[in-house]
Amino acid sequence: MGYGVIAVTAGVIQVLEVDALKLPVKEDSYVRLQLIHEKVTELVKVHRPHTFAIEAPFFGKNVQSMLKLGRAQGVAIAAAMSGGIPVTEYSPKRVKQAITGNGNADKEQVWQMLHRIVKMEESPKSFDATDALAVAICHYFSDGIPQANRSTGRARNPRKAKAASAWDAFIAQNPGRLG
Repeated sequence: MGYGVIAVTAGVIQVLEVDALKLPVKEDSYVRLQLIHEKVTELVKVHRPHTFAIEAPFFGKNVQSMLKLGRAQGVAIAAAMSGGIPVTEYSPKRVKQAITGNGNADKEQVWQMLHRIVKMEESPKSFDATDALAVAICHYFSDGIPQANRSTGRARNPRKAKAASAWDAFIAQNPGRLG
């Protein structure tokens, strides 16, 4: 399971942490799920993110693999939500499209673009880690990362705020059209 944590300041993306959790193959599947839960909970406590993005499950031919992946994703989502963090899912194709401009890009192409975007000196140890970083950056590119609202301290989504202010302006300019 890969994970990537980013911070964005004045439009500059900074990678705070990127790696992959190595799950022991010989362990019981429930122990592996517990390790995923513990890692996500730890990341939430350490970095206190405003939002959580995850790659949506893809459809494959191996039902057992899909079941295991779905359980792992569910545990990660539950850990984030128990920390009060909103969750967004992105399809693998959407992530690749956001990072490379090509929804069918391979993992190497995604890494090359990530390297350009965040100017990382070292390559992460696995493509699971780079995939997770790609999801985080896709989320940022999709306006998914909330910005702090100075008056309330709560997070807000800039796209929703822009839409609301546009609607307020329309109402102010066209009072006779309501009703």
